[in-house]
Amino acid sequence: MKRVAASIVLFFFLQAAIFENPALGYLAQSTIPVAGGCPQPDRWNLSVSSPLNRQWSTSLSPINTTVLTVAAAGSAAQLTEIEQVISASFGAWAGVTGTTFNATAYPGLFAPLVRVSAANSCTNDTESNVDGLNTICFNQASMGFTSGVLAFTRTITANAADVSVGASATAAFPGQILDTDTLFRNDGQAVFATPAALATPQGAGAYDLESLLAHELGHWFGLDHSGVWRAIMFPFAPPPGQFLGDRPTAQVPDGPLADDDRTGIRVSYPDPADAVNVGTIQGHVLPANPFALAIIPPPSSGTPVTGIFGAQVVAVDDDTGAVIAATLGGWSCNPANPPTQFDGTYQLGRLPVGHSYNIYAEPLVGLAEPSDFSEALGDLCMSGGTTECTTPAVDTNFNARTRPSGP
Repeated sequence: MKRVAASIVLFFFLQAAIFENPALGYLAQSTIPVAGGCPQPDRWNLSVSSPLNRQWSTSLSPINTTVLTVAAAGSAAQLTEIEQVISASFGAWAGVTGTTFNATAYPGLFAPLVRVSAANSCTNDTESNVDGLNTICFNQASMGFTSGVLAFTRTITANAADVSVGASATAAFPGQILDTDTLFRNDGQAVFATPAALATPQGAGAYDLESLLAHELGHWFGLDHSGVWRAIMFPFAPPPGQFLGDRPTAQVPDGPLADDDRTGIRVSYPDPADAVNVGTIQGHVLPANPFALAIIPPPSSGTPVTGIFGAQVVAVDDDTGAVIAATLGGWSCNPANPPTQFDGTYQLGRLPVGHSYNIYAEPLVGLAEPSDFSEALGDLCMSGGTTECTTPAVDTNFNARTRPSGP
């Protein structure tokens, strides 16, 4: 008997590796198997025989301008212009080297982009109509569009092997993504522009469609938000008339992404042939005075908190000053002895070797707040109705220093 995935996960974009190891550079969504155990990272099981199906609805609101284009509204050229943005946004992630997502090293993993005409082609606000088809919609209403939400992605994952939904493939493992859909706001409160239209005077008041879509596609692939300001996965959109990173080109298709984004997709989909991005830095973020943890209210489950939970740990390249990877750390899980332990552990993986890095930890008290990461952090203990522990509150009340080395 096949079981439907445990739950629908929403990834909001607001206006203004296996987890039996510690948090691996970046923050991924995860699913706890229905049989219990450690959180498993949400990811696709892609192959040439089972490529990722992709479609987008050509239905655009006749009342409100949702997507601003240079081509005339309602023309075939308008649809082509929008489709080029969708293709370029997929190409940004598929252009990252050192991953099994790389379109050059692993061709055939993405099915051709298909057009559909129905406005409501995305999964609606309940699980009853999950179709296993991965869709982008520009003219579909949803309760998910609360104040300030420009776009969101809804993902269905398996909580056990042998699960499927609609036209999806049968899951090979817990955490396998089965269905994902992205909806853009269409009620007139936001206008999105293609790169060509953003450069026009009319585009000054529109949001960059390419930046937002590249962000949402990161959620398609299992990534959560990043606390790095320059990252495409930072939880806030660029202001109207602006865009993140560089525009993709044939030579640099992943131009919109930051190094932190590239590390994230490498962690989730590592290329076994990659001999460059194989470095790892790991450690613990611990209070200088262990009794300081006593002031943290213990989780209701009684799960002990023995390290700083939710600290952002950052790796900066000594030579370039670029943030190569960052993660919200603070936990580990031993598959022989689950559930998740909140021991301050972090691990930054898939770092380029031959480089020197500065590592620092900081509390999450900037523009991005703990609530922007609540889905991923909450999934460390509960997913699909399975509760194995209680995620503690993110610790934001600390100052970091490096402990001197010694015998």
